[in-house]
Amino acid sequence: MKKRTRMQKISAAAFLSPSLIGVLLFFVAPFMVVIYYSLIDNPITANFVWFKNFANVFSNGAFKLAGGNTLKFSFVAMPLSVVLGLLLAILLDRNIPLRSQFRTCFLTPMMVPVASVVLIVQVMFHYNGAVNQFLSNFGIGKTDWLKSQYAQVVIIFLFLWKNLGYNMILFLAALESIPRDILEVATLESANPWQIFWGIKIRYLTSTILFVTIFSLINSFKVFREIYLLTGEHPYDPIYMLQHFMNNTFQSFDYQKLSAAAIIMSLVMVIIIGALFITENHFGKDVEE
Repeated sequence: MKKRTRMQKISAAAFLSPSLIGVLLFFVAPFMVVIYYSLIDNPITANFVWFKNFANVFSNGAFKLAGGNTLKFSFVAMPLSVVLGLLLAILLDRNIPLRSQFRTCFLTPMMVPVASVVLIVQVMFHYNGAVNQFLSNFGIGKTDWLKSQYAQVVIIFLFLWKNLGYNMILFLAALESIPRDILEVATLESANPWQIFWGIKIRYLTSTILFVTIFSLINSFKVFREIYLLTGEHPYDPIYMLQHFMNNTFQSFDYQKLSAAAIIMSLVMVIIIGALFITENHFGKDVEE
């Protein structure tokens, strides 16, 4: 029996070893290199300066601008993406007319290439674009949207248009998995729709809300691709994100500053995601029990 158990462990280790080796080579080892680079003065002399690179990053004006813009964008776009996706899912959970067509309409942006999406946004928000032409009918002057204080509003619009459909489908699947007998009992007990929503549906949706929130947070940090296609390497200040800072720092071969900024960004992400897990565990533990 012991020999059989030992053979099973060896067999399991043999099957897992390719994945473990891949994780070590492509995830753990590069992250260790990043930590090493963040603690030295340069790759040639390799003298340890410890936290001096982090202090330089925090005192860098471009990093402060990029970090502030990224946090501002994430803390606006992420909640909107989650809340609007949930509201759309609740709407589609009802027997409304043209339900399938409505769902297809919100899923269409997921199938459109990013370059095409950017082209549509450029046409809409150009100085002589469709939005300015529409606003001119109400006597509102033209605005160069991507070079104004409203530039981040355009990017939030683009982010929501691209991601709402996926969030909506996730919430819709979660709503349909809620036990119907519990909803029927609540109805028989004279619970109103608001009480059913907050007392039952939200409780069962906590894990899905956590997943969608984390997914939206990650996507909000990856919005660099769309902004880069819209405005290039050096956009207007309100849409200069952390990805721009890191991309420009990489092009200048300042690996120490880049590594320190990457670690700071990773720590912020870990703290935010950890807080989300704690919140989900607090509000969803009674459902799991």
